[in-house]
Amino acid sequence: MIRSGTRIRVAGDKSVSHRAVMFGSMAKGTTRVRGLLDAEDVGRTVEAARKLGASVQNVGRELWVSGSPWRDTGEVDCGNSGTTARLLLGALAPRAGATLHGDASLSRRPMMRVIGPLRRMGAEIEGGPTLPVAVRTAEMHGIDWVAEVASAQVKSAVLLAGLCAHGTTRYTERVATRDHTERMMRGMGANIRLEADTVVVEAGPLSAADITVPGDISSAAFWMVAAAIHPGASLVLEGVGLNPTRTGVIHVLRRMGARVDVEDHGGIEPIGTVTVTGAELRGTEIGGAEVPTLIDELPVLAVAAAFAEGQTVVRDAAELRVKESDRVAAVVDGLRSVGADAEARPDGFVVSGGTPVGGHVDTRGDHRIAMCFSILGLRVPVTVSETDSIRTSYPAFLATLEEVRA
Repeated sequence: MIRSGTRIRVAGDKSVSHRAVMFGSMAKGTTRVRGLLDAEDVGRTVEAARKLGASVQNVGRELWVSGSPWRDTGEVDCGNSGTTARLLLGALAPRAGATLHGDASLSRRPMMRVIGPLRRMGAEIEGGPTLPVAVRTAEMHGIDWVAEVASAQVKSAVLLAGLCAHGTTRYTERVATRDHTERMMRGMGANIRLEADTVVVEAGPLSAADITVPGDISSAAFWMVAAAIHPGASLVLEGVGLNPTRTGVIHVLRRMGARVDVEDHGGIEPIGTVTVTGAELRGTEIGGAEVPTLIDELPVLAVAAAFAEGQTVVRDAAELRVKESDRVAAVVDGLRSVGADAEARPDGFVVSGGTPVGGHVDTRGDHRIAMCFSILGLRVPVTVSETDSIRTSYPAFLATLEEVRA
């Protein structure tokens, strides 16, 4: 059960935190960042920025990033952070040389989706299809690229390379993905614009800016679902990022029957307060253009589906299979281990609602799997195989879980 009415301020958005540090490290002047997520993944980007020549220091409650021309360096350890690795590939290609490697999980994740368009731009990248890969500084030229997979990380890598490429770079998406990179580039003076479904960037420098990192809606989603599966109970989430390319979880929970009230306070990265009140949930379908707006939230939405009446069908989400774990398999196996009815499909899963009875879940070392089944444990007895992985993205999660637990 949960302590209804608890007010929660979630940790800073991981996607925005990575970009604030990386973009600040290549910008002219000192970028001051407030609300940076203090987690292992973001720490990998901080250390990479320092190795490449930027000054990164804590000043009071802010992180100050003083940019400089990047220099060649040796190995850069990306740990478990796919964002660090993929964005760095694009940022490094025209600027500096380095060899990127990661932990066992990251070293299984696909990199050719980034390397392919970068090589078309003239990048000199050795290795693949997975880490480690070596990058040497190269002269780059703009390209017209049509996305082969819906990925904000691939888009960001190409746009970052485009800032130092000859000519114009155009990146076309059939399905829109999160636009944190475009928003931040624009706020730091880049010549970037949107033409229909194509992002266009011209070469040019970035300038330092003051950046406030909103609360991570992917982290807030755990508490949204915690409230949603407790009919009549509510949780209040303060300072949450409300970027419209990231709010799919809100729309899905509303379709399932939960009450979700949003107060938008505006901003370049919109920030607001979200109050979720639980209800008797019903199944829904999730697919198509909605998937990129909630790809990281699908595991915890599966928890909501386990308590909903009827079936919940998730499709067009094959990307889940190449995350920190095969999240389709991890979610389905986890639900079955606690007594829920779930079926894996090549591009998603089906959950037939009912009342799970509890059990033990193997997290496969994946932070989101550990957190989503901890949320399920607020309703029925659940143990998870480990919680150490949670440090990569949400170090305060377990403390907040105890605060929320009635």
